[in-house]
Amino acid sequence: MIDSHCHIDRLKLDTYDGDLDKAVAAAKEAGVDKILCVGIDLEHADQVVGIAEKYQDVFASVGIHPLEKDAAEPDLETLLKYAKHEKVVAIGESGLDYYYSADNKEVQRERFRIHLQAAAQSQLPIIVHTRDAREDTLDLIRQHGDLDRAGVLHCFTESLEMAQAVMEMNYMISISGIVTFRNASELREVVKNIPLDRLLIETDSPYLAPVPNRGKPNEPKYLPDVARCVAGLKGVTVAELAEATTANFYRLFPKALR
Repeated sequence: MIDSHCHIDRLKLDTYDGDLDKAVAAAKEAGVDKILCVGIDLEHADQVVGIAEKYQDVFASVGIHPLEKDAAEPDLETLLKYAKHEKVVAIGESGLDYYYSADNKEVQRERFRIHLQAAAQSQLPIIVHTRDAREDTLDLIRQHGDLDRAGVLHCFTESLEMAQAVMEMNYMISISGIVTFRNASELREVVKNIPLDRLLIETDSPYLAPVPNRGKPNEPKYLPDVARCVAGLKGVTVAELAEATTANFYRLFPKALR
């Protein structure tokens, strides 16, 4: 299976003596064959890309998270430069978060526009973070997104109606460990209604460790816990879910096949 969204540049490596090699090996031993390391600011973009260069089974994306208020502002030229790298398979994460940061909506919208334009021009998919910003997220995707390459709404916690709206625009939905949380019953109902060929799974590590590891620093080796929960909701085996989400990953991120 593939961890379609994590931040292994930010992993807590205390249990691995600070050695990222050991964390990547632990993920592989748990059945996680590939990892997408997602960038959240340009200051650390070289580090994220460098990790992807080091490991054959790790890919990278480059972008600025909407909650990174102090990050350098994105410019189209810089994003397009990184997009040319052989291990960079997506733009992002980018998007809108009005839940934690509603005081700079226009800054977030402008950042998101630039990321959508970079994704369209580079012909790469975009990784979208969205929370409490449904209409603006959908409007900006419609106005500036490339619906052929499309993208993914990662760590999805929104409504089924929003999932359906973005799926109509060729987007996929990625499910994190939140789906295992006791208070996530509404999300579990949403997952039941998302077609299997539109689903990805992720850890978003080092955040949001799934049950039974909730409260611990998250890491890619916990992805099977997410897979077991999602497979149960979809009425398929873990192997069937892994096969489907792996195929979906490569369909969305075809550059990872090169």
